Amino acid sequence: MDVMDTTRRRTLPRGGLSLPCIGMGCAPLGGLYQPVCDAQARATLDGAWDAGVRFFDTAPFYGYTQSEHRLGAALRERPRNEFVISTKAGRLMRPDASVRPGDDGFAAPLPFRPHYDYTYDGVLRSHDDSLQRLGLERIDILFVHDIGKVTHGERDQQYWRQLTAGGGFRALEQLRASGQVKAVGLGVNECDVVLRAMAEFDLDCTLLAGRYTLLEQASLSPLLDACVERGNAIVVGGPFNSGVLAGNGKFNYADAPSAILERVARLDAVCREFGVPLQAAALQFPLAHPAVASCIPGGQDLAQLRQNLDWFATPLPDALWLALREADLIDARAPLPTGVAA
Repeated sequence: MDVMDTTRRRTLPRGGLSLPCIGMGCAPLGGLYQPVCDAQARATLDGAWDAGVRFFDTAPFYGYTQSEHRLGAALRERPRNEFVISTKAGRLMRPDASVRPGDDGFAAPLPFRPHYDYTYDGVLRSHDDSLQRLGLERIDILFVHDIGKVTHGERDQQYWRQLTAGGGFRALEQLRASGQVKAVGLGVNECDVVLRAMAEFDLDCTLLAGRYTLLEQASLSPLLDACVERGNAIVVGGPFNSGVLAGNGKFNYADAPSAILERVARLDAVCREFGVPLQAAALQFPLAHPAVASCIPGGQDLAQLRQNLDWFATPLPDALWLALREADLIDARAPLPTGVAA
């Protein structure tokens, strides 16, 4: 059995930034699905720090700037060189009195409406705005948020041109070359756009949400193969696939279809045979792949955060992974976390 080490870091192939193997996704602190008050958010973030978490991911979109405000308030008095923070560009947040509870799934968003902008000026403005909301002098990783055909449909080419001909990638390169950020990449939940971006620009890392998990591994080839070859490290977001692997019935931010629920039940049954939580397997599985640098589950409160860390540190038997593969529940090409402590 292996025990996952929450303090161990992995160094990105490009640029030398090291990331803790487990971090914290801060979309829930923007009130995703359920309301989160300031006191609860602060207690969760302070508890995360006390538990050793040193990698935090946020975005202007989360809670319509609320997550950035809350994360910055909790971190700005901490030693700056002791933590890694990532945020995102691609949406500018403009004041809008028509914002209502429930918009984009956020229970109590602040009165700012997101507007897509992947241009040179838009990326630079987004970066500066985030610094001010966070109250920090620098951001370590800047991801381009939610670019791609699945997200934008018929407007995909319009926004892709903003990123390419419109200078969005050029802005990322400028921020990286000047040292204002240490790494740049995409923050997406679709695979094809990552390959598309890699043909245009050298990505240091990609936050890939929900596409390389215990539930699905279609990204293994060609994407993860190409990422290993090109040095584009993967940060796994959404390791519970929006929560279906943790028991909330959500998949891709919506109610899970019956086929997904049936597959989750099969995964759970194998884990139960070995007396281990399905959630522990879900958190530990992705890190066996050489492309993956970190895994960042979310947490709405301190209890949820501590539970995630406990699952991550749960020893899991090698036989579990082999049983999941033999049951055709893990792709035969997927590296298994056997024999090597992370």
